[in-house]
Amino acid sequence: MRFAVVVSAVVLLLMMGTLLGVEPGSDTKTCSVRLSLIDDETGKPIPGLVRVRNADGQTVSLPGLLPRGQGLRDEQAIHQWSALIEPTTIDFPQAVLEVSAFSGLETEIASQTIDLRDKSDADVTLKLRRFYNARRAGYQNANTHVHVRRMTRPETDQYLIESATADGLDLVFVSYLERADDDADYISNEYTRDELHALNTDHVHFDNGEEHRHNFTAHAEGYGHVMLLSIPELVYPVSIGPGISKTGTDGIPLKRGIERTQEIGGTVIWCHNAWGLEDIPNWLSGQLHANNIFDGGSRGSYAHSFYRYWNVGIQVPVSTGTDWFIYDFSRVYVPAANQITPEQWLDQLATGRSYITNGPLLEFTVNGHGLGEAIQIEEPGKVSISGGAIGRVDFERLELVKNGEVIETVSSRPEGEHFAAVLETNLTIEGPCWVALRTPPPFAPVDPKLSTKTPLNEYGREVFSHTSATFIDVAGRRVFDADVASSLVKEMQESQTLIGQQGTFADDVERQTVLSVYDEGIAAMKQSIEAHLED
Repeated sequence: MRFAVVVSAVVLLLMMGTLLGVEPGSDTKTCSVRLSLIDDETGKPIPGLVRVRNADGQTVSLPGLLPRGQGLRDEQAIHQWSALIEPTTIDFPQAVLEVSAFSGLETEIASQTIDLRDKSDADVTLKLRRFYNARRAGYQNANTHVHVRRMTRPETDQYLIESATADGLDLVFVSYLERADDDADYISNEYTRDELHALNTDHVHFDNGEEHRHNFTAHAEGYGHVMLLSIPELVYPVSIGPGISKTGTDGIPLKRGIERTQEIGGTVIWCHNAWGLEDIPNWLSGQLHANNIFDGGSRGSYAHSFYRYWNVGIQVPVSTGTDWFIYDFSRVYVPAANQITPEQWLDQLATGRSYITNGPLLEFTVNGHGLGEAIQIEEPGKVSISGGAIGRVDFERLELVKNGEVIETVSSRPEGEHFAAVLETNLTIEGPCWVALRTPPPFAPVDPKLSTKTPLNEYGREVFSHTSATFIDVAGRRVFDADVASSLVKEMQESQTLIGQQGTFADDVERQTVLSVYDEGIAAMKQSIEAHLED
């Protein structure tokens, strides 16, 4: 939309390649504006994100508010928005401006054109219409993977609280990690667990974690990365091997740190899709609690990260986060009727009763059972499936997935200034299977089937959402694809070969300590294949 009057002076600021916005020049007259966001239903103030544009469509910076793209170097749309936690007075240019706002993932965008020419002060209130209430529906969300760098401690306090609050996050895990030399400016490493808890507000809670990891070289694949969450102490070594720490050997598997985390009561989440070699044996041994996807990149797809495990009957709960900074709306929802502790939230995640999203909000039941609850039927027959998606951005369609294949779709439809889709069907079940609900997957370079990008959300990121699997067991039998199981065995054998070629070990004992993790996984998978063939 183009307005009638152009702001008299604009300055385009570029810092490290990031568009920060247009600030009034020294000669530009300003108007003192009290800016408020309120919930249209309750009439109460609501935190959210605001954007102000001038007549040229350029973003006007808002001194005193947290730039939502703080810390990010790219030029994504997130840099257009600022966090407004409570009614605040801000100096705007005396011009015709467009003010837009929303709150988290649950409200429509409200926009208002204001004429501040020749005004010295003004009140601007935007009413935000909520189209969904996750708390009321019995869900709470979390970002399970966050680090912050190159900021001061006060800046980081403000960033964590205000960005999470404006985005509508309920819980954020801020985690420690080590990389030789580079970690000198990892400000999130300075927080103790008690100090993170001290940041808690009525809107958002915080807890701690550690990224425990191994790479053969600084940024190349290795054994993998895992988040160790809600831990009373750090698990050492935090980073394994000379590829990251520039010291030691590759003689410690992730499994040792994973087992230590379980001993001290923590939760273990695999990071970065299926990146790393040690995910398969640890899933087969039951050592992991959930799997993060799209936390800092898109190296893999749903098929590689989840479907292959679900196809051999292993419940791998879906989870997500954002790694460096909270650059997206990415979060994972679990059932929680009331405020619960981080440990209780993680317990819910580990049951597989979760869904992930950076936009569309999902609901899914099978035979009336809630998200991720296993269904037991005595013989082949029909099950009733009910699902829905609702979001501010048009997610295009809702997809029902069975054993990795899309079997039914429903197109989205506009409802006011948001979009929705409802899927109701009776599904014929001929044998053990799993089903899940999703919106179209984002582009994935590793998967030729995913060559089309999904629509972008307000932060400029491809929209995604996906539930964990609901297993439908028939006569006590769970789905098991022997071909997929054999491929997992082959991949573990290939990992052993790769480790032998790239790993640095002090002696044969170290080498065998690492390789034995895969020996155990291969033996377990072969045993499952034999049991299936005998069944």
